[in-house]
Amino acid sequence: MIVAAALTLFAAALGVVFSILVSNGVTVPVRRLLEGARAVEAGQLDEVIAITTRDEIGYLTAAFNRMVEQLRLKKRILDTFGKYIDPRIVQDLIDAPMLAAEGHRRVMTVLFCDVAGFTTTSERMTPQGLVKILNQYFSTMSAPIRDNDGIIDKYIGDAIMAYWGPPFNKDSEQTSLASLAALDMVARLESLRGSFPELLGMRNAPISFDLRIGVATGEALVGSIGSEQMMNYTVVGDTANFAARLESANKIYGSRILVSEATALGAADVVETREIDLVAMAGQSEPERIYEIIGRKDLLTIEQRELRSHFADGLAAYRARSWEAARRAFSQALEAVPNDGPSLAFIARIDAFVAAPPPLDWDGSLRLDQK
Repeated sequence: MIVAAALTLFAAALGVVFSILVSNGVTVPVRRLLEGARAVEAGQLDEVIAITTRDEIGYLTAAFNRMVEQLRLKKRILDTFGKYIDPRIVQDLIDAPMLAAEGHRRVMTVLFCDVAGFTTTSERMTPQGLVKILNQYFSTMSAPIRDNDGIIDKYIGDAIMAYWGPPFNKDSEQTSLASLAALDMVARLESLRGSFPELLGMRNAPISFDLRIGVATGEALVGSIGSEQMMNYTVVGDTANFAARLESANKIYGSRILVSEATALGAADVVETREIDLVAMAGQSEPERIYEIIGRKDLLTIEQRELRSHFADGLAAYRARSWEAARRAFSQALEAVPNDGPSLAFIARIDAFVAAPPPLDWDGSLRLDQK
């Protein structure tokens, strides 16, 4: 009986030890898989789970490692192409390729930004210096667009094209986001200029550098456009053309940010604007009112408020052909803010109209035939 009891106890102990070993052999790999799954869920794709068995759990662990490798590869693709195409577009093309290829007509807000006076300066720079300046410029000016949820469509020479709208932004937000991005871009201009001497290794870098920005809101075609070999997810149509024309029109008015009437009305809650002119751009049959963004909502200085008031008076008198009254109002605007580009432009235009009056059916608009 004693021997039997001893053998029974020994067998029981041996069974417990064996069960523990078997249990650990099963639960430890499963626990590692669970921890690995939690790490993947948290976005950690660097770890590889060691394969310790050759049974079904071992095969499951190998399959899990292959899955993580594929996720790591996909993330690497997204990160790499995110430097060339906005990651949201990449994700949209992956999730719904047919939807992106079909194209849709939507109300979008398009922004064009270009460097003023840079072509002449760039001709005197070395290729290495020019690349440094352009890279710094694109990095600095792209940040406000991304910070305000915009999509950078492309870089064209020294120009930037970006857009806002569905499916990336709400209809109610796109004009505000684009307008705030434009203001932020201008706000970073001084610091960008200040970085050039150190960037080029020169104490005084003689670089003429300013910004011209145009923003327009309206219906546009959004989708993948191109050939069978190469496609570009972009925005095309009159709205994009109008934004490009507005950017160029800054040269005429000596301004920095010109926007369409739809943009100005849509962003009225976040920015302050002033009406600049009634213009028919190249390719337009009917003139449209254009506006300048002059600051954030309720943050204008006394001088800026006086400028806007006098300029509005001058614009009304100008359209009524009261040339002298218009000249006085624009001169008062210049007293508030010296060298105001639009005021100087209208005074020069008034001088031309005094010498050669416009036709009787003139509606106060300006026609720009150049793109």
